[in-house]
Amino acid sequence: MSTVLNPSITRATTLRVLRQLRADPRTIAMIVVVPTALLTLMYFLYRDSPGGTALFSRIALVLLGVLPFALMFIVTSIAMQRERVSGTLERLLTTPLAKADLLLGYAVAFSVAATAQAVVATTVAAYLLGMETAGSVWLVILIAVVDAWLGVALGLLFSAFARTEFQAVQFMPIVVVPQIFLCGLLVPHDAMPGWLQGIADVLPMTYAVKALQEVGAHGSATTTMWTSLAVVAGFAVAALALAAATLPRTVA
Repeated sequence: MSTVLNPSITRATTLRVLRQLRADPRTIAMIVVVPTALLTLMYFLYRDSPGGTALFSRIALVLLGVLPFALMFIVTSIAMQRERVSGTLERLLTTPLAKADLLLGYAVAFSVAATAQAVVATTVAAYLLGMETAGSVWLVILIAVVDAWLGVALGLLFSAFARTEFQAVQFMPIVVVPQIFLCGLLVPHDAMPGWLQGIADVLPMTYAVKALQEVGAHGSATTTMWTSLAVVAGFAVAALALAAATLPRTVA
């Protein structure tokens, strides 16, 4: 297997995966429709409550980081497992191409879907459901997109350790659920016990939520927001590099 990146192979892989996604309406619905549907449900839950708009805005803002990450993790890991079980991945790995080319092609394809997801969900939340933020909606979209890319990268990484779709799903409570609990959605970071704060500080979703909260509280982008977003992006790049390093050549 080659170790030299080939842009044409990356492009071909990206286009092939995008064609597969386009032919799978259930996956498209899960990527694009589910986050919007969940945010809409959240809106109606709080609409008639005292201070409902402010409460919905606070929770929806955080969910715009959590939902893209969680859904893209599960979609990517299952899709990669299907590639593995069908034999497509193993056949590709026997050809003279770099594993990084292959993973980058998958990552770009799923990131296109992730970007569409983040744009649709944020637009609906801000302009149809009335989510209020002090900062620009475009900053919310940017953070949601990077969070979704993180989900893609971690999905590619952990799919290497699964042998069935069921095993891929089993990584959800290991990788995703603890981050949802500790990211600041349920309990503010400063209100957690010190040892839980220490764990939260090494989880990327903590920084994603911090970046979104900065947008919610400030009229312009802050240094803390950019720093937190850079941490999330760094986690995504590191996960993608590890995915290329751990991608097995054969299916067990």
